[in-house]
Amino acid sequence: MTNVYEQVDANKWKSGIVVAIFAVVVAVSVYFISMGMAVYFGGSGGTGDIGGVGMIGAALIISGLMSFTGYWFSDKIVLGISGARPADRKKDFLFYTVAENMSLAAQVPMPKLYVIDDSAPNAFATGRDPQHAVICATTGILSKLNRTELEGVIAHEMSHVQNYDIRLMSVVSILVGMVVLLGDMFMRATWWGSRSRGDRDDKGSGAIFIVLGLLFAILSPIVAQLIQLSISRRRELLADASAVKLTRQPEGLLNALVKISGDREPLEAANKATAHLYIINPFKGVHGTRDWFAGMFNTHPPLAERVKQLREMM
Repeated sequence: MTNVYEQVDANKWKSGIVVAIFAVVVAVSVYFISMGMAVYFGGSGGTGDIGGVGMIGAALIISGLMSFTGYWFSDKIVLGISGARPADRKKDFLFYTVAENMSLAAQVPMPKLYVIDDSAPNAFATGRDPQHAVICATTGILSKLNRTELEGVIAHEMSHVQNYDIRLMSVVSILVGMVVLLGDMFMRATWWGSRSRGDRDDKGSGAIFIVLGLLFAILSPIVAQLIQLSISRRRELLADASAVKLTRQPEGLLNALVKISGDREPLEAANKATAHLYIINPFKGVHGTRDWFAGMFNTHPPLAERVKQLREMM
């Protein structure tokens, strides 16, 4: 048996390792792709080359603006896409009281509450920080779970807010976007473009930079996105452990996850852009895959892994 504090610390440690690996992959990829582009367009390939630095800056600005817009207005965008309505204290009294209790336990401001009129049970959290957080639940989850189970779900979502997961994933998205843009720019340049200095001799370090740049342009976007998904899965496990720290009742969240996963009704309000936010993947059948390769492309860890972690804390 592992106590809740050990589980939380272990998940934070593992999450930190994955984030560190991600940072190294991004840094190495950006270096070789940008230097390869600098040599290809006639630069020296050195670390001070203006071309390489310029390409990094352009990719960072473009991906940053796109991700920042999504980050700053994430709550409004997601709620609009999902067709959510503001929760009513009288009509959604259980939702309100559970959220208030979990907010006090987590010592974060009371988030805004929204409801999606859909009988499929699910919930998600969004917002750029605890002061602008939103927790959204479907009418299905509010009607199909008992209070203890609902507390586990809301505590999970509150933990995402408390752990600044939306902010972390936004930063990760910016860096992944930068790598993808740089790789795409280099590949398009070599496919459609022409050398600025004609048929120059690319022997030595220049040729090596171009070859390595092309290699990283092809592989690094895939690797970076896989690590991004791995970070997402680790944060889900951390939110599960943190939820138990708030509720002191692992069985509440455990039973809730089993119920939500076992419900075969699809969530009509969900789409690929918002699926990663939900406590359980809303596309039925995806979360239960046992194929290791397919699991690498999931935003959520397998249900069996989540259940195992929760049972270890009982």
